[in-house]
Amino acid sequence: MDTPYVMLEVDRVVSTQDRAAEALEETGRSVLVVAAHQTGGRGRSGAEWWEPDRALLASLAFHPAWPPQRWWIIPLVAALAIRQAVFESFAVTMMLKWPNDLFTPRGKVGGILTEATDERVVVGCGLNLWWSAPREGAAAVLVNDPGAAVVAPLARLWADHLQQRLTGPPEAWGRDEYRDACWTLGTEIVWEPEGRGVAIDIAPDGGLIVQTATGREVLRSGAVRSVRAATLPAREERTGGEERL
Repeated sequence: MDTPYVMLEVDRVVSTQDRAAEALEETGRSVLVVAAHQTGGRGRSGAEWWEPDRALLASLAFHPAWPPQRWWIIPLVAALAIRQAVFESFAVTMMLKWPNDLFTPRGKVGGILTEATDERVVVGCGLNLWWSAPREGAAAVLVNDPGAAVVAPLARLWADHLQQRLTGPPEAWGRDEYRDACWTLGTEIVWEPEGRGVAIDIAPDGGLIVQTATGREVLRSGAVRSVRAATLPAREERTGGEERL
């Protein structure tokens, strides 16, 4: 990463992604934007973001030291960074759906959104910390409201871990750690436009290795819009019965 980041805390913003990109352009320095609320948040591929009662809404904008051809690994690294930060903060272990969705045994609790131009990357993390009445298919990390005071420290811890992970060479991005945390492995998946196979491993460069009817294929996060389980995965043998969708 180019320089230590500056942190901006705001009460309400249209999008932390847009505000972080603007601040990076204005200051020339890496910027972490943390918002209590956002009115125009978005998910990967333009998906709608549902805002829970208490959330981490944060985006880090920076000029990566990695070459652009390696930038598509950054969402996976960001997912590992927030997984580490959540465990250190709340002793909760999240699982990862390739490439960048975040799960607990109760369901999906968040995700990573990465947007890049020729010169900069903006990585957003949306995480449901507490939700009194979650939407169908969604969940939260905690069963009780941790209060607003936990959000900024959690955002900073995530950014610190992400920054630290990106200072090393791309080859040391955390493949083994990601493999251990990824529930996608061992499941039958389908992806757009007409792909189907069993996810069997994580490639050294972060791609998802899939066994199809015609052979092995490597999916890249920047080229695949949607990956989902063909059937509900049986993960009890890997998670002690705690992981489910």
